[in-house]
Amino acid sequence: MMSRHHRSSSICGGALIARATTILALCAIVSTAIFLPVAMAVDRTKFRTCQQTSFCRRHRHGKSKRLYDYKLVSESVQLHNVKDAVANAAASAAVASEKRGLLSKFLGGYSSSETEQLEDPFARGPPAIFTAKLVNVAPLTSTKLTAQTYGDGCDLSKLSFEEELQLSVHLHEDGVARIRIKEVMEEDSSVRSTPRWTSDELVLNEDEMVAVEEVQAISTNPAIQEKFDESESNNKMPTVEVKNSVSSLIKRANVDSASNNDDNFIVLTYGSNEEQWKLMIQIQPFAVYMFRGNEEDGPPIIAAGTNGLTHFEVRRSKECSTTTTSTVNQIEDKTIMNDVAADTNEDVDRHGGKEVVGYWEDGLAIYADGSREERKEVAVEEDEVDKGEGREERRLEEEEFDTKDMWEEKFGDHIDSKPYGPMSVGMELTFPSSTHLFGLPEHASSTQLKTTAGMDGHHYYKEPYRLYNLDVFEYELDETMALYGHIPLVVSQSVKTGTAGAFWFNPTETFVDIEETPQAGGDMDSRTHFMSESGIVDLFLLPGSDPASLYGQYARLTGRMQLPPIFSLGYHQCRWNYRDEADVYFVNSKFEELDYPYDVLWLDIEHTDGKRYFTWDDKTFPNPIEMQNKLGATGRRMVTIIDPHIKRDNQYYIHKEATARGLYVKDKSGNKDYDGWCWPGSSSYLDFTVEKVRNWWADQFNYDKYKGSTPTLFTWNDMNEPSVFNGPEVSMQKDLLNLNNVEHREWHNLYGMLFQRSTAEGLTQRNEGANVRPFVLSRSFFAGSQRYGAIWTGDNAAEWSHLQIASPMLLGLNVAALSFVGADVGGFFGNCDAELITRWMQAAAYQPFFRGHAHHDSKRREPWMFGDETMVRLRHAAMARYALLPFWYTIFWQAGVSGMPVMRTMWMQYPDIPELYSIDDQYLIGSDLLVKPVTSAGATTSHVLFPLADCWYDVDTMQRVELAGAPGSYVAKTVESGIDKIPVYQRGGSIIPRKLRLRRSSYLMINDPYTIYIALNNELKAEGTLYMDDETTFDHEKRDDYGVATFSSDLSSSIIVQNTVTLGNKSALQESKEERMIERIVLMGIATEPKQITLTTLSSATAIPMEFHYDEESKILVIRKPGVSALDQWTMNLTP
Repeated sequence: MMSRHHRSSSICGGALIARATTILALCAIVSTAIFLPVAMAVDRTKFRTCQQTSFCRRHRHGKSKRLYDYKLVSESVQLHNVKDAVANAAASAAVASEKRGLLSKFLGGYSSSETEQLEDPFARGPPAIFTAKLVNVAPLTSTKLTAQTYGDGCDLSKLSFEEELQLSVHLHEDGVARIRIKEVMEEDSSVRSTPRWTSDELVLNEDEMVAVEEVQAISTNPAIQEKFDESESNNKMPTVEVKNSVSSLIKRANVDSASNNDDNFIVLTYGSNEEQWKLMIQIQPFAVYMFRGNEEDGPPIIAAGTNGLTHFEVRRSKECSTTTTSTVNQIEDKTIMNDVAADTNEDVDRHGGKEVVGYWEDGLAIYADGSREERKEVAVEEDEVDKGEGREERRLEEEEFDTKDMWEEKFGDHIDSKPYGPMSVGMELTFPSSTHLFGLPEHASSTQLKTTAGMDGHHYYKEPYRLYNLDVFEYELDETMALYGHIPLVVSQSVKTGTAGAFWFNPTETFVDIEETPQAGGDMDSRTHFMSESGIVDLFLLPGSDPASLYGQYARLTGRMQLPPIFSLGYHQCRWNYRDEADVYFVNSKFEELDYPYDVLWLDIEHTDGKRYFTWDDKTFPNPIEMQNKLGATGRRMVTIIDPHIKRDNQYYIHKEATARGLYVKDKSGNKDYDGWCWPGSSSYLDFTVEKVRNWWADQFNYDKYKGSTPTLFTWNDMNEPSVFNGPEVSMQKDLLNLNNVEHREWHNLYGMLFQRSTAEGLTQRNEGANVRPFVLSRSFFAGSQRYGAIWTGDNAAEWSHLQIASPMLLGLNVAALSFVGADVGGFFGNCDAELITRWMQAAAYQPFFRGHAHHDSKRREPWMFGDETMVRLRHAAMARYALLPFWYTIFWQAGVSGMPVMRTMWMQYPDIPELYSIDDQYLIGSDLLVKPVTSAGATTSHVLFPLADCWYDVDTMQRVELAGAPGSYVAKTVESGIDKIPVYQRGGSIIPRKLRLRRSSYLMINDPYTIYIALNNELKAEGTLYMDDETTFDHEKRDDYGVATFSSDLSSSIIVQNTVTLGNKSALQESKEERMIERIVLMGIATEPKQITLTTLSSATAIPMEFHYDEESKILVIRKPGVSALDQWTMNLTP
C-alpha cells in the first residue's frame, strides 16, 4: 500500500521516540524528504532468488535427482471400502481429536496406528480409497548423504535410515484425485513422532468434497491383483481384460521403456456410466497418470512424477549438525557462528555508535538524530548466481550435491535456525500435448506462464515462479518475483487434451519451474516442477474436461465466492489520505455537484490515533459516526484501513488485551511475543491460525468495541503478507512459532487469507442476526480467499506499462478463481495525465473491483482535477459501470454458483480456438461482454480478435460488427477507439440487463426499472439471466429470498422475448414485483419490422398489443414501457 515516504510519515505519527526534541528533528528531515521524486525500482537485495534459497538451489534442474528413487511397496498396498471409510471417518476424527487435543484440528497425517493411517483423521474431505508405502531405494539417499557429510562422532542411525513415506489416494465423485504423501511416523523418533502440520481445515471446502462411491482396481502384478480380488468392494475383471486395459494405458502414456512392464502398474477406475476417470499408478519409479475414462486413445491429461523429480526430505536429527568433517560441501557451522559474531560487531560498526530508534520498510535503520542508514550495495557471491544449467542429465558426482544451509540459513542479517533441518518436498507435473499453462498468481507478468527452464537454456525467464507472500515495494513488471499473494494452481488448456489442472496444496514457500519438452510424435508437453520448503506432497488433480467442469471442481475443493453487497461493485474513491472530516465532506459534495456516481469513500492509516487500529484521530475525525451517517443518507459507505500489526503500547486496549490473553505469534523460543516493526513502530502480530484468536479479532468489530463505527463502515486489510519492516524479506522470520508451536514457515502464505477471513466474520457478526454481507479488501491471499472478499494488485504506478499489465494480472487471478479483483485506477505511485486517467477509468469500469487510489505524494486525482472535458469522460465511464450493475451482480451470483470466473480469458469461453489461448489484452465479462482496454498513449484504433463462433454488437452503437470467416476460427479487426471510446462488444445470442437512470449511488438504484438488451445470434436466438435479491443481506441464503429471471428470444418461433421466473421458496420478492419493472426492451439484429407485437401473461389469456419503434437502417427494435415485471412470467410474440 505505502511507499518508503509513508514510512516516514508513520514514524512521525507514532510514539517511536520518547524525547520530543528527537521527534521534531526526525519529522523535520522526513517532511522534507517526502516531496522528493520517487523512481520506481524494486530493491532486489531485499528478496531472495532461487540460488539464495537452499531448498530451491538443491533441487532445481534435477540436481538432487539421483538421491530419490521411490518404489511403491507391493506388500503394503490396501484397497479400502469407500462406504465404510466414509462412515468411520467422523468417529475416527473425533477419537483423534480427543487424543491429540487442540492441535489435532490443524494437523494432517497418519499416526502409527494402522486404522488411523487409513482414515487420516486430521485430513479433511473424502477418506483414502488406496494406501501404500513408498520407499526411497536410491543407492545414495539424502539421509545417507547427510550421514556421510555430518556423521563423524555421531549415532548414524539418527542421520541415516530408510526413507519411508505413506501414500494415500482419495477419489472424488466429480473426478478430482488427491495424491497425498507423508512421512511415516515413528514413536521413537525425536523429530518424526508427530505429523507435519497441514491446513486442510483452514483451506478446504469439506462440505462439498464428496467421495466416489465405487472404484475398480486392477493390476497385472499378481500379488497386488490378489489383494484387489479379496476386497469385497472391488469388481473383479477377467485376467485378459486386465492385461489389455493396463497395456493400453501404458501405451497411451508413452512410458519409458525401462519402466514399461505390465506388472509395474496399478489402475484405479472410478466415476459413473456417464463419466469415468482412470488413475494409473506406476510402482517403480513411482509416478501417477490420469486419464479420462471415456476416451479410448490419446495421452493422459496429467502425469505426476514421471521424470524422477519427486523428492521428500524427511525430518532428521539436528544433534550432529555441529560436527565438522573435511567433506567439501558440508555446512561449516564455525563459519556460521563467526558470521553471527561478525554481524554483531558489524551492527556496532555500521551504525557508527548511533542510537537506533526504528526501521524503514527496506530494513534500514532510523537514528535518534533524525538521520537514516544508507543502503550499501551487496556483492553477489559466485555461488549465488544461477548459471542456467538447464535440465542437464549428466552424471553428478557425490561431492557435487549441495548440502549447504541444511540446518541453518542466512540471508542478509537474518539467520533461520531450521530446527528440523531440510524438509523440502517437490514433484514434477506434466501436461501432455499442451503448450499453454496458466495460473500461479500473483506475478506481474503475462497470464500465460512462460518457460523458466529447459529449451537448451533458451527459456523466457531465468528465475522460477516464486510463491511466497511478500510486501514488494515498487515491484517491477515482466517478472517471476513473488508478490503479495499466491495460489498454487496450474491450469492447462489444449485442443487435444482439453482443460485440466493441478492444485499443489502447500502454503510454504514454493518455487515452480515451467518447461516445454518435445514429444516423439511432434507435439510438445508442458512440465511444471513444484519445489516447496516444507509441508507434505498434497496434490489435487482436476480432470476438467472443459473450463466450466474444472472450475466447478475447484469450487467444490476450495470454496465458492460469496455474493458481495452490490455497493461494493460500484466505484470506490480512495486516497492516502483524506486529511480530515472537512476533506471528506468536500470530496463527497463535489461528486454530488457533478452528478458523478460513487459508492464508497476510503480512509487510510492517518485517520487513526497514532496507527492504533479501531481508533480515530480526535483532532481530524472528531465525529466519525456523524460523518458516516451523512454519507450514508445517500447510500454511500465508508471504508477504514485495519492492518494486522498491533502497536506495542500498554495503554492501547487492543494490545493490552491481546497480550493478556496470549494471542500473539511467538519468537522462536515460544516464550516471548514476537516484536517486529511496521507503521506504528514496535508491533506484534496476532496468530490467526488459531480459532480463538480469529474469534477474538472478529469481536473487535462489534459496535461497542470499535467506537465510532456504524453499519455503513467496512474494512480494508493491508500489509497482511505479513509485512515486517525489519524482518527478512520484509516479513516474519520463518522460525517464529504460532500458539501451537508450529513454525511460521508452515503457514506463511495463509496469514493474509486468515486475517481477511477473521475480519469478514467480524463485519458479519456485528449486526443483529449476522445478516448483513461484509465487504473486506485484502492485499494478500491464498487458495480459498475467494470466500472472504476482494483483492487488489497492490502498489502499482501511474504509468502506461502498469495499465497494460493490469489486465494480464487480473486475468491470472481469475484463472485461480479469485474473481473479485482490481487494480488501482490511475496507479498508486506517481502522477497521471488526463489521457492516462481516462483510459484507466474506462478499463477499470469493465473490471470486477473498481477503485481509484493514490499515494500522498501524488497530485490530487479526483475526477474533477483534470478539467471539465476529462471529467465528463470519466463520468461517462463510471455511468457505463453503474448501468451494468444488474449484469455485474448477476455474473457474480453465477460465479458463486458455478465456480466460473467473472473476468474470463478468451480460452475459457472459446477453448477450441488455440490462437486465442495466449491473448491477455482483451477478455470477457461472464460470457457476454468482450472488452479490449486501450492501454497505449495516443491510440485512436485498437486491434480486436473476434471469435466467429458468435456474432458481436458494439455496445455504444448497437450495430453488428461485420465479420467474415469460418465459425470455428476468429477474425482480427481494427476498430476505432478514440479518447471517448473503449471497444466493448455484446455477444450475439445474449441478453443483458441494464439500469439507465443516473443516480448518485447503487443504493438509490434498487427500485429503478430495467432495460433489457437482446443481441440476436445467427439463428435469431438469444438468452440471458437476471438475478435479484435485496442486494445487501444474507436473506438469499438464509430465507431463500431471491428471484431469477431467465429471458429467451427465438424469432424463428416468433418469440421476441419470453421471461421464465424462478423464485426462492419463501421469497419476499413476490411482494415487490412492481419494484422490479422493465421499462424498455431493445432488440439488436432484427432484419425486418414486425407487423405487430403482442404480450401474453399467466394472469391474462388475452394478447395485449405492444407499442414499438423499429429503425430499418440500424436494425434495432425498441419496445418502450411494456408494463411487465422481471418477477412475472410473460411472453412477447411478433407477427412478421
